[in-house]
Amino acid sequence: MATRKWKKTNHAGLRYFDHESRKHGKKKDRYYAIRFRLDGQLHEYGIGWLSDGIPEAIHKEEPNLGFEDYCLKLLRQYKANVKTGTGPKSPKEKRDIEQAKRDLAEQERQQAEKEAIALQDFFDGTYIEQAKADKKESSAKREQGLFNTWIKPDLGAMPMKNISPFHLEKLKRDMSTKGQSPRSIEYALSVIRQIFNTAKRLGVYTGDNPTAKVKFPKPENARMRFLTHKEAGKLLKKLKGKSIDVHDMTLLSLNCGLRWGEITNLQWGDIDFDKNTLAIKDAKAGSRYAFLTEQAAEMLKGRDKGNPSDYVFTGRKGRLNILSYTFKRAVDELELNKGIDDPRQKICFHSCRHSYASWLVEEGHDLYIVQRLLGHKTNVMTQRYSHISENKFKEAAASLSQAITAGQKKAEQDDEQSGQVVNFPKP
Repeated sequence: MATRKWKKTNHAGLRYFDHESRKHGKKKDRYYAIRFRLDGQLHEYGIGWLSDGIPEAIHKEEPNLGFEDYCLKLLRQYKANVKTGTGPKSPKEKRDIEQAKRDLAEQERQQAEKEAIALQDFFDGTYIEQAKADKKESSAKREQGLFNTWIKPDLGAMPMKNISPFHLEKLKRDMSTKGQSPRSIEYALSVIRQIFNTAKRLGVYTGDNPTAKVKFPKPENARMRFLTHKEAGKLLKKLKGKSIDVHDMTLLSLNCGLRWGEITNLQWGDIDFDKNTLAIKDAKAGSRYAFLTEQAAEMLKGRDKGNPSDYVFTGRKGRLNILSYTFKRAVDELELNKGIDDPRQKICFHSCRHSYASWLVEEGHDLYIVQRLLGHKTNVMTQRYSHISENKFKEAAASLSQAITAGQKKAEQDDEQSGQVVNFPKP
């Protein structure tokens, strides 16, 4: 490679060398460079080939600017920047800054494009598939149905970045106006919150979660009523004449405190008759063990046993998916819900689990034991049974009060019976 031979121009600090063969017009192409010395330090920067021309942006601003004038302009600019310590101090630094600006602009463009995605598109294309992989099948199906029925009509077509607390408040009003319960509204808002959280985690959305500024309804839907032992006995007797399966599932819930889904998910391999335990897998609050009563163990032993992976209670396609109307018919025939309008006071299948817990407290077992047996992660849900425990305390206090009163009366009676004047002998 030939040694570069720099040539001076008529301007101090600006020089060039000719290309060996390439021409620009009638003359050889030239490569220009600038140099200046400041505080004893020499600064040399290449500007570029004459054939490259002036950058388009600068050419638009100054269409009559020649290439050498452009180089001199950069010379003055870089010299001033080095002296003041501000702005780009070399062509490379300038290129880096401009590239960084372009990269940032591209990132912002891509992010804006991502956030322009409609809520429905993100739900269908990403969120629901993630939910199916991470959650129970029933939970994913419920979220899908809730989204399609309530969220999609109001918000589905909107870009995620445009959805605000105002829109969610409107959704709340619409659902309430159409007769949806506070629990359903709360669940719809929870689904929206999870959608935005997932989008933020995946980098699709960077804004605030609009649900953060929306007040969620706090439904009072906890079951308050439980069966007495007599009512439970009548219910089991009625069910036995209608459906052995529904009878056995009801008995299992009453004796072990299991939810409907936990019962239908039960497999023969989960039962340990030696230890009298049931392995409750993938339950609402995590896996746990339930403990069999004599009645529950006897019932299970009386059923036709299958392979370890077979479900204990089966439907036409394997696992049961729907609770039979047999339970409700039995409750109606026994008139257990007659004259009751408050859903919290009505007997349903979940009332069996509630009854199990209430009976335990009535027998004097503390709430911590009940919490562990029910599989509650915290004692918040278990506190609903505290009133039963308080009743026991009140009964104990009343019993003590009666004993104290009886003792006082006995003492008064003894005093009255012995209330005679005693003459002590004179000394």
